[in-house]
Amino acid sequence: MLTRKQLELLMFINERLKETGVPPSFDEMKEALDLASKSGIHRLITALEERGFIRRLPNRARALEVVRLPDSLTPSGQRRGFSPSVIEGSLGKPSPAPRPAPRAANESDNGGSISVPVMGKIAAGVPISAIEHQTRMLALPPDMVGSGEHYALEVEGDSMIEAGIFDGDTAVIKKGETANAGDIVVALVDDEEATLKRFRRKGASIALEAANPAYETRIFGPDRVRVQGRLVGLIRRY
Repeated sequence: MLTRKQLELLMFINERLKETGVPPSFDEMKEALDLASKSGIHRLITALEERGFIRRLPNRARALEVVRLPDSLTPSGQRRGFSPSVIEGSLGKPSPAPRPAPRAANESDNGGSISVPVMGKIAAGVPISAIEHQTRMLALPPDMVGSGEHYALEVEGDSMIEAGIFDGDTAVIKKGETANAGDIVVALVDDEEATLKRFRRKGASIALEAANPAYETRIFGPDRVRVQGRLVGLIRRY
């Protein structure tokens, strides 16, 4: 669920809060994680906040609160077989057997539906390039996907709630590397973190816009963002 650096930062903040009751400074976090700049710490904190692991308290300097720890942590605080991956289902389980190649997006089931692979969960801070093991197949109506290659991701977090995308929804993604302004896309930032956000252009830069006023719009140089696919459908269970 978390990258190595995200987990390191979360545990560092948690231990410091338990020891002193005061969260570490950005300089202390940068030194503890051996990062070159504070901007890397800012990205990690934003990712942890979007996923509900920490909360920034308003009107207080350096005010961070640990909301929860990953389920993969034992009571003693040790990780159990964690490896950075979009796939949550592989945590603590044997490596899956090689899977057959997924069917093309235009290949229908007997019932007339189209099957696409569910590749895991999408949340900021997880390498999208790690998507390589499907968790299950999802049957969809043909008019939802159309032509092209598709996959599905389970949504974590509330950064897109005003676009009607909620925690626990399943996002249907058409694989591709381009997007128009206003499209909701899976974007890979700095080849490190992936996020589901609205795609905008700000001059020569790219803006990844949340649909929740609690989260800031993040702006990057064009060489730092790669589009991995575009949202074409959404599934919700009640």
